[in-house]
Amino acid sequence: MTASLTFRLSVQSLAVLLLGASLAGCGSLSTSVSLDTFKPFVPEVVQGNFVSNEQRQALRPGMARAQVREILGTPLIASLFHANRWDYAFSIQRQGVAAQNFRLTVYFKGDVLEQVDSDVLPSESDFAGRLVGPQSVGKLPSLQASEEDLKKFSPAPTPTRTDALAVPTAPAGLPRSYPPLEPAAR
Repeated sequence: MTASLTFRLSVQSLAVLLLGASLAGCGSLSTSVSLDTFKPFVPEVVQGNFVSNEQRQALRPGMARAQVREILGTPLIASLFHANRWDYAFSIQRQGVAAQNFRLTVYFKGDVLEQVDSDVLPSESDFAGRLVGPQSVGKLPSLQASEEDLKKFSPAPTPTRTDALAVPTAPAGLPRSYPPLEPAAR
């Protein structure tokens, strides 16, 4: 009985020691590792129908629905209850940047465009810039050439008329003619 009691005490003391070491390790974790170390990756997401400022400026009152659809594409929301209204919305979500939401609504009277309401929309180049983001460029090479550099690439002499009519010679080591690819007919 004493052997099992000492074994039980040693197992308990080992468990307490292991728990204490674990807690001590966790306590020092907050000082050595920042909170951003174990952040999950969030991909850049563009949701909805992108509508550029150039597309918005191409819309004119009096255009047919087919013309508006050709310029803007299929609407994100076309409700049966609001048949005279098309809604276009899109958002850009990037890690570390607040989500950017944009919307455009077109109103029709019959099959003719009557009114356009929208947020301030980005141009196509602004939108592409928001997706790409700033990129660091390494050291750029010098675009200046010295006279010595230019002499390395001097143009080849132009052939004279007699050189142009002469039969070109094969470089050293290459045969003047090659055997036929297919056997001769018998």
